[in-house]
Amino acid sequence: MSMSLSVPLTVDAREHGLTGDGVTNDQPAFQQLVDTLGAACAADGRPRTIRVPAGRYVMRDRPTLWRSGVSLIGAGRGATCFVLANPGAPRTPVPLAWFTTAQHGAGPDRYIADVTFAHFEIDGSAVSTEGYDVLAKGLGLQYVLRGRFSDLYIHDTAATGFGCDFLQDTVVEGVLAQRCGRQDPGEEMGGAGIGIGIGGWGAVERLTVSDCTAVGNGTNGIFLELQQEHWEPPRGIRITSCHCEDNRFGISDWGADGLIVTASTMIANHEAGFDVSSQGTTSVGGRGGIVTGCVIDGNVRDGIGFGNSPGPYAFRGNRISSNGRYGFWDHNLEGGDQGPASDVVLESNDIRDNALDGVRVDAGLRAPALLGNRIRDNGRRVAPEASGGGDGVRCEPLALVDEGAQWPPDGHRGKRVTVDGQSALVTYNTATRLGLAPWRPGAPTAWRDGTPAPGAAYRLPGGPGTRAGVTVDAPVTDVQMDGNRVWDDRPPPSQTYGLWITADGRMTGGRVRDNDFTGNTDGATRFDTAPVEVRWRDNDE
Repeated sequence: MSMSLSVPLTVDAREHGLTGDGVTNDQPAFQQLVDTLGAACAADGRPRTIRVPAGRYVMRDRPTLWRSGVSLIGAGRGATCFVLANPGAPRTPVPLAWFTTAQHGAGPDRYIADVTFAHFEIDGSAVSTEGYDVLAKGLGLQYVLRGRFSDLYIHDTAATGFGCDFLQDTVVEGVLAQRCGRQDPGEEMGGAGIGIGIGGWGAVERLTVSDCTAVGNGTNGIFLELQQEHWEPPRGIRITSCHCEDNRFGISDWGADGLIVTASTMIANHEAGFDVSSQGTTSVGGRGGIVTGCVIDGNVRDGIGFGNSPGPYAFRGNRISSNGRYGFWDHNLEGGDQGPASDVVLESNDIRDNALDGVRVDAGLRAPALLGNRIRDNGRRVAPEASGGGDGVRCEPLALVDEGAQWPPDGHRGKRVTVDGQSALVTYNTATRLGLAPWRPGAPTAWRDGTPAPGAAYRLPGGPGTRAGVTVDAPVTDVQMDGNRVWDDRPPPSQTYGLWITADGRMTGGRVRDNDFTGNTDGATRFDTAPVEVRWRDNDE
């Protein structure tokens, strides 16, 4: 009988040296078991499964090199927990499972195939590297074929929680990633809840991410990132029914083609709920994507940040509301594509109650379409400059209270309040209370250096005078703007104009028809630069 036939298709980890007592280092026995099952699969082509009963399994000082055809199944979140730690190797990241191009030669011809990771927890809180290390993940596999990652709880990792790249014919479902990117100061690569590198398989990567939750992670809740600038952005990726909250960005498309995002919520993220930009390693923004049926609400700055993309892109049927700056912000960052994006579509969205402009165009657009949107009650940041201190003023972990204030509700939303040498961003306000964002994703407080003392002096800046439903501050050519309702009906009104073309803005060619711009505070339209060769017809003003 061959060695492979003597290795069962399913084995119990406890029967092969793992203790799960929360003290013993189970990593050596775990590695040996993975190697044994991997060798058996390589010999006879039959995938194996490790069943891990309830317990706390310590993986200390070394990551486990994974093998093709080896699956890992626990007894459920909170029951089976893998505890990652590196007290004896502070320079060594300790992902539970890793297989990478740089360390192990992973590639399209050398991959991990036919694996399932399901029903367990990864606790990364005991890993601390001497400097930020992108490899200090919960899971760190590259080039996975026919994979399934299901019902995982990954938390408190030093870098990305679920950090697997180049996933072909793979499903990621029911993953909860919380407080990952713990050592990421906010500007490093990685540091996400779910971070997936793309492009390694060519023009098509068939990947579905569904029913996942990402809360309080250092950079992105969920992001896709093209890993080589010369690679073709891949099609075939879908994100559906996911929830991203209190991350730096909610969901980001940094290099896919035709990404589909549906039925997801992106709330209370610090920079943007949804982001397309050049912030990835290759400075390549996504293109051809569709975002539909999502709630993008209450993000500290912008609802949607869009730029560094050649286009097209479509946003249809979303609620984009109560964000701290713009509902939709078109802008380019340095380092990426600076040309005008073509065929950007905003259709049938409810864009309302954002602090500044509902739609703001600060980078060029070619042939954009705004169709049937309801853009109302934006420009909530109406409160003038304010300051105070002394009796009645106190700070709480996520609030500042001035009992003598009479602020207009949400009139300070999105402003930065300064208090005793510290600052924080305002998420909402009542007449006497400022709600504040955590100083970083996942933090329990807005105050990095401790809560200011009672009576500490504070200051709030003023707000801009013009806050339009749609603002054009860059060249826009061949526009199609049809059937939109742009108005303000919430007392006190705050959206100053329906459409504003600034002195630096241009609107050349195209058509604007059947829009209703009535009911704004200062007027229907304001043209510091007049439209040129635009067919203007049947608009209510």
